[in-house]
Amino acid sequence: MGKFKKGKLKRAAAVGLALTMMTCAAGCGSDDGKQGASAESAGAKGDSSSGGKSGTINVYAFTDEVPKMIDKFVEAHPDFGYDINSTIIATTDGAYQPALDQALAAGGADAPDIYCAEAAFVLKYTQGDAASYAAPYEDLGIDISGRLSDAEIAQYSVDIGTNPEGKVVGLGYQATGGCFIYRRSIAKEVFGTDDPAEVSKAIGGGSGSWDKFFEAAETLKGKGYGIISGDGDLWHAVENSSDKGWIADGKLYIDPKREEFFDLSKKLKDNGYHNDTQDWQDAWFADMKGEGAKGILGFFGPAWLINYTMAPNCGGTKAGEGTYGDWAVCDSPVGFFWGGTWLLANKDSEKKEAVGQIIDWITLDSSEDGLQYAWANGTIDWDNDPSTPTAKDAVGSGKVMASSDGSLEFLGEQNMFDYFVPANTYANGKNLTQYDEVINQYWRDAVRTYTSGEKSKEEAISVFKQNIKDNLDVTVE
Repeated sequence: MGKFKKGKLKRAAAVGLALTMMTCAAGCGSDDGKQGASAESAGAKGDSSSGGKSGTINVYAFTDEVPKMIDKFVEAHPDFGYDINSTIIATTDGAYQPALDQALAAGGADAPDIYCAEAAFVLKYTQGDAASYAAPYEDLGIDISGRLSDAEIAQYSVDIGTNPEGKVVGLGYQATGGCFIYRRSIAKEVFGTDDPAEVSKAIGGGSGSWDKFFEAAETLKGKGYGIISGDGDLWHAVENSSDKGWIADGKLYIDPKREEFFDLSKKLKDNGYHNDTQDWQDAWFADMKGEGAKGILGFFGPAWLINYTMAPNCGGTKAGEGTYGDWAVCDSPVGFFWGGTWLLANKDSEKKEAVGQIIDWITLDSSEDGLQYAWANGTIDWDNDPSTPTAKDAVGSGKVMASSDGSLEFLGEQNMFDYFVPANTYANGKNLTQYDEVINQYWRDAVRTYTSGEKSKEEAISVFKQNIKDNLDVTVE
């Protein structure tokens, strides 16, 4: 999930208007190829020269993030020999999936060779109804087992991208394991320190339990602060720390950890431990600036939440302005991930080797010539404008992050990779379903009717089940 804007990736719940990018001829950049790597060094068979091959590679995406990455691949490989035709259709109003499904089913010259799927619906394309279209990475000339091991790709990303036959058909290029992102000044006032290791202890980081977290919430309340902005901040951690997903043995399943969210959410609201905001709403953003009803200690999220949501909404661009520079990262009480985009290839593509070179460079190349290293270190110039530096981001390769400088001025120069690398190993990639986007909305709506006193817990869950029965092809008991 993401969108480039002024040299930075911009994340939001709903992206902008749908658009179609014009075809960009391969080699259209001015790069002389010094940043490029040969296909052999990138783990894909053959070499990066066109070898007389040419044609068009069709890309389907829901933001211009991946198309811009492919532009950079083309710039770094001026002899690639293929044109890139990118079709971008926003996920707003559910427009992307139907368009992608139709294009995959129609096949032919206009069918996507490369396509993207985000965490909310990726299992449909890797393991669900549309999984039959995806090519195993090994069929693209990629030494997948060797590359996964060498790059130290987080297991949750691999699990999500593995089809029912055990073949990897998709990988994310980001690492979206989550941590707790907190205000240093509030931590110092309330806990006497802003040291990440000590704040981790104070909130029960790594404990697998919410007990210490709620003890900390009570302590914060005594000083006039909330621990998080709204229950949505807690939901992402709860959802992706559950043992099972929404469907088990073909039936709707409510994991006990997810059902506990009813009680956790009510506890937050009844005790005034948050500002009762909803994520992606104005009041949520106000808490990032420190301008909410009461000061908020922190937010649960991955590195992208820092770079593309919190930083643009903190009220400043340098230390001393708004809350900029007053943040740090520590362990979450539970392991989780939030978001991400997986790259897939069409099994019927006639350009598999070329597609494999692109996908490998974006998701698996852990050398200093690959996208991962440049993105992690903030050295890639997305719009060829030196005045708009790119953000450093947590990437799919743990090897790259371990050898990179993840220090951010926004975090008081803390190296965020010290916490995000282990966070990715704690995340669980086996609790997703292809219906998560819809079911999660019904679930969170149900929880709100309970915490507001509109319905009892039993009544809210009953309405939730009825919504699933009425709107999805899922067995509900």
